[in-house]
Amino acid sequence: MPAYYTYLICSLPMLHFGRKPPFSFGEFLRLCQGLIPAQHLEILKNASLSGDYAYRGSATLEKWQEFDTKLRNELVKIRASRKKLDPQQYLRRMKDGYVEPDIAHLAMSAHKNPSLLEAEKTLDLERWRRLEALAEGHYFDLDFLIVYAHKLLLLERWERINQADKPRLVEEALKKDKHVFKENRQDH
Repeated sequence: MPAYYTYLICSLPMLHFGRKPPFSFGEFLRLCQGLIPAQHLEILKNASLSGDYAYRGSATLEKWQEFDTKLRNELVKIRASRKKLDPQQYLRRMKDGYVEPDIAHLAMSAHKNPSLLEAEKTLDLERWRRLEALAEGHYFDLDFLIVYAHKLLLLERWERINQADKPRLVEEALKKDKHVFKENRQDH
């Protein structure tokens, strides 16, 4: 029988893509501490957007990881073909090799977007939608908290992006490109 965390979940603010996170991921974990069992807190601590999955054991978490792995693999295939590399050495293992057409389409659309920032936003918005779909039917259980943790990590990611000193980053990138261009010209 699943455990329910009604009090904790009812006290959490709603999350909306594109808005500031109400608190940090660390604060979320502190809120959960003492209100859920240690093994469930450990699952939440291992939530990640990096693609490094330390835990498997929840059907919701496994579905999330499967979607994210398929999306990452499709992006690898596109980038590898552009660089004329064999993608096999970069692909992550999946349960099966089937990739839904919508995932392949999403990866290609993001790749074709001339704005890297907008491409990332497109990918993360679809990640958000997938997380929301995974939360359906999970109102007060661990699966809800798993989805909440991943959505909070997405919001934190975009908060860091939005807070970045964009003019400085562009200037550094242009300096780096100029330096690389000079090196390439000297090599010839």
